[in-house]
Amino acid sequence: MPVLFALGFRPFFLLSGLFAVLSIALWVPTFVGWLPLNSYYGQIGWHSHEMIFGYTTAVVAGFLLTAVRNWTEMDTPQGWTLAALSLVWSLGRILPFFSSALPAELIALVDLSFLPALAIGIGVPLVRCGEWRNLLFLPVIALLWAANLLVHLEILGFVPNLAHQAVLLGLDLIVLLIVIMGGRVIPFFTERALEGVPIKRWTAIEWIAIISAIAFTIGEFFFIDSRVAGVLAGVAAIANGIRLSGWYTHRFWRIPLLWVLHLGYGWIVVGFLLKAGSAWGVVPPQFTLHAFSVGSIGVLTVGMMARVSLGHTARPLKVGSEMAFAFAAVNLAAVTRGLLPILYPQWFLQLVILSGVLWLVAFAIFVVVYAPILMHPRLDGRSG
Repeated sequence: MPVLFALGFRPFFLLSGLFAVLSIALWVPTFVGWLPLNSYYGQIGWHSHEMIFGYTTAVVAGFLLTAVRNWTEMDTPQGWTLAALSLVWSLGRILPFFSSALPAELIALVDLSFLPALAIGIGVPLVRCGEWRNLLFLPVIALLWAANLLVHLEILGFVPNLAHQAVLLGLDLIVLLIVIMGGRVIPFFTERALEGVPIKRWTAIEWIAIISAIAFTIGEFFFIDSRVAGVLAGVAAIANGIRLSGWYTHRFWRIPLLWVLHLGYGWIVVGFLLKAGSAWGVVPPQFTLHAFSVGSIGVLTVGMMARVSLGHTARPLKVGSEMAFAFAAVNLAAVTRGLLPILYPQWFLQLVILSGVLWLVAFAIFVVVYAPILMHPRLDGRSG
């Protein structure tokens, strides 16, 4: 098999980067009315579904398949099995454009097959090695699958008016994953790169940061746009803001692979603040999503893919000016999509286009720089 299928991060990070480019290149002209989009999900529904259950789940798959092998020292899917898993994900992105020729049930079945297959791929080694601490990822994946199921059930006509809440649930679950994993890897990467930097951790804040994110996820699903959800978002913003402040050192600004992760986590705090502001009528609800999606998810995923790809191919943990520019561009995309429309709603269309262009530039750079890395063997000759 090609080196591309030696370990999970390789195909899924490459597919994520390519899909990030192609999907937004299609979405922006569709959104502004230049290009019609016929999809199983509908025009607006396609974009929201695919950013969460398409792009983001591929990044999550690449990260977890790689991390679980490290944690357990047991193989996760590779070779033909990994190629088949990648194919299932890819078909889930392609088949919705053939909704007039294919049964809707088949499109739903293919898309809904991916997350259970991923859960088996990471769950078997976790259970065999007794990695009980990391089994928490399985219920999160199960809930992501359930959220995706609700989207399909509405499209198939089984339940009414749940797709929007289901997409929000998927988004909030991804944010929860970032809160859990970010609390582990961002301080770890910072300590590894900057010798002698003291990382501050407060046990109470660590627990409150995670529990408040869980509570907000539940609150927003059952009490969408309510003050209950707003209060929970405010608590999550404060706890995660304090948590992030404990990781700060001015020294990380010299290292793009660090500042991109810290800024990405910072967007989580901004997202929770916007959610709290929306509940109290300060921020329109439609302007609260993209600090999470473009900001925390977009910024952190490109930063994590860049860092993990270098580390697991035995390359130096440094990026050049082109990737530093890409990191800056995706942050600017988050600003122009997640914040500026609140201040300048009259420029909404122009800001959406600008954000899309910045996103495209960032991920196009990632694909150009990292495709050769992902498709070539490790420099130290080891497998993976």
